[in-house]
Amino acid sequence: MRKLKLQVQTSLDGYMGGPNGEMDWMTFPWTDDINAYLDALSGSVDTIVLGRKLAEGFIPAWESGPEGEDQKSIDWMNNTPKVVISDSLTESPWKNAVVAGGDLSEILNGLKAQPGGDLMAYGGSTLVTNLIARELIDELHLLVNPASLGAGLPVFPEVDGHQRFQLVAARPFDCGITALHLEPKRS
Repeated sequence: MRKLKLQVQTSLDGYMGGPNGEMDWMTFPWTDDINAYLDALSGSVDTIVLGRKLAEGFIPAWESGPEGEDQKSIDWMNNTPKVVISDSLTESPWKNAVVAGGDLSEILNGLKAQPGGDLMAYGGSTLVTNLIARELIDELHLLVNPASLGAGLPVFPEVDGHQRFQLVAARPFDCGITALHLEPKRS
């Protein structure tokens, strides 16, 4: 069965965006060591999962060949099939992307049951918090930036009780970001 990996940038205090979705706190430029790490992380991935709001900026940004990105990364992002989770879109306005609406658990469990490589979810915040709340992820990859926001869009949703994760690996990078690879502890 395919795994669903979630990769998300976060502040030290657990936010993936400022109160108005600001992302100016993220650490850039990245260094070669984090780029190599992320290339290895995506090596088993053959499908990208995005929420609609993120897809509206993410897909066109990669199609334009963003400055500072190498051609291999640009090609991978553009050529990897995408599933956009949305109940408001009925068809995809983007190349190499399909829209899936309805019950999130059914959509993701259906994708995981298909043959192929792993799935990588990048977000946005509604998708991220719903994936975590519904315990749909198999691997959580937090890119912890050395900044605190005090308020904003939380990575972790409010849930009844608590969720436990097991640390698989932690790795600091020259740019100041630390990657935490976690897996849910399921009983």
